[in-house]
Amino acid sequence: MKDWLLRFVRAARAGEPVRGRQIYILPTRYGLLFAVLVVAVFVGAMNYGNNLAFLLAFLLAAIGQIAMHQTWRNLRGLRLSATPMGRVYAGEPARFAVQLEATDGRERPAVQIDGVAGTAVVDCRPGSEASGTLGVPTRSRGRTSLGRLTLSTRYPLGLLRAWSYVDTDAVAIVYPRPAARCDIPADPTYGGAEQGSLGVGADDFVGLRGYRPGDAPSRLDWKTLARERGLHTRQFGGDRADRLWLSFDALAGLDAEQRLAMLCRGVLDAERGARHYGLRLPGEVIEPGNGARHAEQCLIALALFGTRG
Repeated sequence: MKDWLLRFVRAARAGEPVRGRQIYILPTRYGLLFAVLVVAVFVGAMNYGNNLAFLLAFLLAAIGQIAMHQTWRNLRGLRLSATPMGRVYAGEPARFAVQLEATDGRERPAVQIDGVAGTAVVDCRPGSEASGTLGVPTRSRGRTSLGRLTLSTRYPLGLLRAWSYVDTDAVAIVYPRPAARCDIPADPTYGGAEQGSLGVGADDFVGLRGYRPGDAPSRLDWKTLARERGLHTRQFGGDRADRLWLSFDALAGLDAEQRLAMLCRGVLDAERGARHYGLRLPGEVIEPGNGARHAEQCLIALALFGTRG
């Protein structure tokens, strides 16, 4: 029922300022008690005709009106943005960095940001962004979105609570939970092709290939670069034997998720060992490489395996 009603609520978009019509406000428990106090003082002033009591009642009512305006104004014009943080594996919370900025340059104290399973309270200073961290629980690999956030405040007196909804498009890629160990047999499809050729030694020059991020500077062929033929890397006979192929089909006897967990462990171990490795999945082949960018490409392929349309 609550989710159905939320579809009809006005919500701001991430990166856009919160407008006045997107802010909702209601009294808190203390605000209701304050309202009862104002009414009681006003009724007493009418019964006894006491001018000082009238003055007190109107003064309290004015304080309530000013507090209502200030609470509403504390959210108006805030702009929120969110980005995923670091790697996350299935079963771990996906963490998002959330930034708040006041578009009119005014200070915004005590703004609370509520997510699916986390809360952050920030003070937005003029000329700077306030930041917080929110987590979203994950159970399986794939995409996890931060979803709709709630901005709220009870500033300045706690008599009223103003809130607004912000729809975010921040998405984290959740990688498979890595297996405890990686026991991947040699890929029969690629294993023979990567063992080098007969009669070629490990230190024998066998040719050039295009430069890949992570290649050692000592292997670069600067002569071809000087001839304006692009950046190339020299290959030797031992390079092929050092390559590792991580193949989905080589893990027969395991279900798909177990295979992906094993391959995830293989990627992490190969990255840690600075090895050249490639990934072979049904319908997708990632050529051997190394470095953080290559590892990220392989992990994303594992995370989204079977989920792409």
